[in-house]
Amino acid sequence: MSDDTGRFPDHGGRPETPEQRSDRNWNELLQELRVLQTGVQILTGFLLILPFQGKFSDLDAVQRGVYLVDILVCLVTSGLFIAPVAIHRGLFRRQLKLEVVSLGDRMTRVGLALLAVALSATALLVFDVVVGRVAGLVVGGAVATMLLGLWAVLPVMVRRRA
Repeated sequence: MSDDTGRFPDHGGRPETPEQRSDRNWNELLQELRVLQTGVQILTGFLLILPFQGKFSDLDAVQRGVYLVDILVCLVTSGLFIAPVAIHRGLFRRQLKLEVVSLGDRMTRVGLALLAVALSATALLVFDVVVGRVAGLVVGGAVATMLLGLWAVLPVMVRRRA
């Protein structure tokens, strides 16, 4: 409900109805998902071809374990980034846009966390194979720390300052 200025104070002061806000949020979520889906699909494709390379048989048990966890995380992440669109299709014209947006937001947040795991595991695997186990662990940990900082800590800091 708007106040006497015609604004909706509970939602950042934007003069929009709940339906307009849900539509805007859905469109913003779709734009974000387009970027995320492309990136995770490229990473997944890269990982899927590795077993068909000649040197793959040279991986030790730890490297194979990291690879298998990494590919599973990538596949689940892909599913999470695609699911909001499938859910939207399943609930189309049912007047459940707010629910679709909320569920899509939660899936995207979980997907981002898993994407950070996948990127860190990929860095760990590549550096482990190319340079050695210690380098792999250091770089994998550094990537995880950087992504945690950029994707989780930085938004909290900006929110607190605002």
